[in-house]
Amino acid sequence: MDKIQLLQERKAKLVAAGKQIREDIAAIVDEDSFVELSAFSFSKNEFYSEEIAGEGVITGFATLDGYPFYIVGQNFSVQHGGLSEAHCNKIVKCLQAAEKNNAPVIYLLNSQGLQIGEGVSALEGMGKLFKQCSSLNGRVRQYAIVNGEVYGSSALLAAIADFAILVEKKSVLAVNSPFVLSAKSGKNLDKEAVGGVKALDKTGISSVVVSDLSAAREAILSLSSILNEKVVDSELNAHLPALNEAATAENLLQIFDEAVEINKGVDDSIKTVIGRIGGISVAALIFDGKEKGVELNAKNMARIKDFLTLAYLFEIPFVTFVDTLGIEPTLCANNSRVLMETAEYANLLDLMETANIPKLSVVYKKAIGLGYSLFASKSAGFDYACAFANAKIALFDGVQGAKIEFSGEGADETALAQRYAEENSDPIHAAKNGYIDAIIEPQFVKQYLISALQMLI
Repeated sequence: MDKIQLLQERKAKLVAAGKQIREDIAAIVDEDSFVELSAFSFSKNEFYSEEIAGEGVITGFATLDGYPFYIVGQNFSVQHGGLSEAHCNKIVKCLQAAEKNNAPVIYLLNSQGLQIGEGVSALEGMGKLFKQCSSLNGRVRQYAIVNGEVYGSSALLAAIADFAILVEKKSVLAVNSPFVLSAKSGKNLDKEAVGGVKALDKTGISSVVVSDLSAAREAILSLSSILNEKVVDSELNAHLPALNEAATAENLLQIFDEAVEINKGVDDSIKTVIGRIGGISVAALIFDGKEKGVELNAKNMARIKDFLTLAYLFEIPFVTFVDTLGIEPTLCANNSRVLMETAEYANLLDLMETANIPKLSVVYKKAIGLGYSLFASKSAGFDYACAFANAKIALFDGVQGAKIEFSGEGADETALAQRYAEENSDPIHAAKNGYIDAIIEPQFVKQYLISALQMLI
């Protein structure tokens, strides 16, 4: 047989077997930029007595807006994108190339997990794959697009990646498939309830929700732009009158030149943002306490700790916008991981200081008790701290809190009332002792932050 004709026939077979995943890859990369690797990687599945065309995964490299990326696309049309030893080895080979060339990786995940018929060999392949993925953390950026249903071992790739991009109304991510969970529970569980976007609020995975693959491309480009270029041109003298009118978390978002909110909607008490202030990349934590202030618990502290880990890995400044009352006074919080999450967060602050990564704080509403110590204190390692003129910094949130705390101590209530009166919670008292660097009008906060960032970086 003519070898050229044979090659053409084999290529046609591969293209037909991977029609959908190739279209998905084309939707996120620059036109005609994708170059496939290991295209003719085949193995035989003894369970089904057939060759696996391309191992249910397509790998290669391409550009997005001219930037190079390595691509791993699971092909659901072949063995449901199932993981086998050869499937894993093919991905590992691609990741090794990405590591050698210091280029980020994009996974398009769509798999029902382990491929039947290989047993321990597949498990060894998965071990090799997870080890390779984990070794890239902090060195080669990884983006995982959940591009359909992703179950079992493949779901771990979304957790290992720096960011998971979830396609709304399409993504389902679960350690165990709805079929397994339904069989175990005896209930007919809907896949959206098991692993849909709204069912992943407690996973701790750093995620961005998008409408489609085109939006996934834009999210990856935005994150890459912010994290790759440390400083870009920006408006340096902008003031934000809206903050003088209402110092809200929503209005604080105007501070950023460009921004991507991570885990948006997972927890209304905080916003976590990767963005730029004055052209400088930052990881910003915004407390959204509305009228009351945010109380800390195991859930939001775990999310804060995970976000600080991102800042540490990416070596970008950490900025807090503080409105918190400290740990919530409940039995539920007392018997939870809140203290351990807080201790791990404090340890990360110390690692940030050792690595000389700047930490800045803006007390825009309340910094009460431990809320001040953890998110604004110079002694905790914050290099620069400022406060809005109408902010509140104190040990207690008002006289009543002080009376409750000292009720068994026989304390003089008049003296407590005087010490913890509203006027004595003015940030000027913290500034007198050198704990706060500036008391500012809210509308000028961006200018103060830019000046501090330029000095610190």
